[in-house]
Amino acid sequence: MNGNTFRLPARRCATAAAATVLAAGPVTLAGAGSAHATADHGRASASVLRTGLDVSLLNKTVNVPLAVSLNEVQAPRSAEQTALTARLDGVNGGKPFSVLRADVAKSAATTSATKAEGTVTLAHARIHVPGLPLLSLIEVDQVTSRATCEAGKPPAATSDVLGAVTVLGKRVTLTPGGTTSVQVPGVGEVRVDLSHRETTSRTAAATALRLKVSVNPLKLNVAEVEGTLTLARTTCESPTPAERPSTPSTPPAPDTKPQAATAAEPEQDLAETGGSSLTPYLAGGSAVLLAAGGGAVALARRRRGRG
Repeated sequence: MNGNTFRLPARRCATAAAATVLAAGPVTLAGAGSAHATADHGRASASVLRTGLDVSLLNKTVNVPLAVSLNEVQAPRSAEQTALTARLDGVNGGKPFSVLRADVAKSAATTSATKAEGTVTLAHARIHVPGLPLLSLIEVDQVTSRATCEAGKPPAATSDVLGAVTVLGKRVTLTPGGTTSVQVPGVGEVRVDLSHRETTSRTAAATALRLKVSVNPLKLNVAEVEGTLTLARTTCESPTPAERPSTPSTPPAPDTKPQAATAAEPEQDLAETGGSSLTPYLAGGSAVLLAAGGGAVALARRRRGRG
């Protein structure tokens, strides 16, 4: 009676221990999930004209800013507009005046998973500042600018000024990477930088023309105009490649070599069953069952001997 009382819990403990070993096996095989692939398409921008001018009126007590832009876009976008007008209080009787007129003025900025690019095309353009309605600040035949950033490649920036260039009514020859200064008595001075380019490992920027303006027209209630203008500017930043999905970790293959036969399990049985991915867990469970069963038998024999 006592033997049956202790034998049943021993069997239950052995069964539960074996179930725990077998259940823990699949858990150790679980790998981490794959990471989601993400990509940055980079950035790009383009502008035909941008001004940063300070206009002083004749009484020289009032300064009004002239900060305007034509066809300034950021990816993904494009624009095509051939005229830019502005209106400043106290200038030209409050009427709009022309800042830029051109036959062609296009800008585009595009991005994708592999390339970001900004482009500008300008043809037969004339730029004016307040107080000089008839005299162009600068006239150009053709201007182009391009900034290209491709994934895995060095960024590139290019700009070209083709054909004739006229500054304050004077035809000039521009030097790439240099500065050309034009002075006109009674009008003022304009300094022109040609083809300014910058590149880094992931970015590029190109400006076809950069003008530093200091004129004193003394017309239309304008005393002085000072500041900068940029013509045909483009920028870009390379896209970031998508992250590759992570590979789930693979557990080492179980040892499928035949194990040495034990006294409790004949070698013939092992040869018939063979090995599989669950062999280690089955072996562990069997060991637990054997240990628990042996302990229960020994305990029962002791109690019978006492009885």
